[in-house]
Amino acid sequence: MTPHIRAAEGDIAETVLMPGDPLRAKWAAETFLDGPELVNDVRGMLGFTGRWRGNRVTIHGSGMGMPSLSIYANELIATYGAKTLIRIGSCGAMQESVGIRDVIVAMTASSISTPSRGILREVNYAPCADWGLLRAAVAAAEGKGSAVHVGGIYSSDVFYDERPDLTEQMTRHGVLAVEMEAAELYTLAARHGCRALAVLTVSDHLLTHEALPPEDRQSSFGDMVEVALEAAFA
Repeated sequence: MTPHIRAAEGDIAETVLMPGDPLRAKWAAETFLDGPELVNDVRGMLGFTGRWRGNRVTIHGSGMGMPSLSIYANELIATYGAKTLIRIGSCGAMQESVGIRDVIVAMTASSISTPSRGILREVNYAPCADWGLLRAAVAAAEGKGSAVHVGGIYSSDVFYDERPDLTEQMTRHGVLAVEMEAAELYTLAARHGCRALAVLTVSDHLLTHEALPPEDRQSSFGDMVEVALEAAFA
């Protein structure tokens, strides 16, 4: 057990999918896994372990933002032996070519700051996805006929951003979308020799101001979860 995860030894699979929302973790586990069992509920952060096509998988919430994800990813890796961690979540599109409900596979994740900044200090570290996972995820998305985009994203450390100038520069430099967790996940995976990837669904658009209604978001995320699972076990 850890301060934030009460799972017993052996309860957590080597492959972990990490949505930010614990209720999304519950939905994904009950929808896609066979025999999902609750393995964590400390502070309402739900984690479930089951099987997908015979493979053990844990789906565990990360909370919102890089500091929260850092806590759970560190404990999942260091205490429970997680080897493959895939973020599944929503993002805001930053390019006109990207549409609502499209899937984004994040090759890189830029940021202003992450919890790992204190370790890296003056180095502008470039967090990137595991190539094998990324390649498999793109193949899975294309095989499903999903509208998929591959490239760089921006991991913000604030939700209510008041930097329109920064958004403009991110867009100018080809950043596909903004979210709040992937840069730290990629950095932690590199530090510990694990595999990491972020597979995201576009829920809103910063340029057009389109947005999925809350009731449509969950049903629109199914392709993302399937792509992540297929990538993990390709």
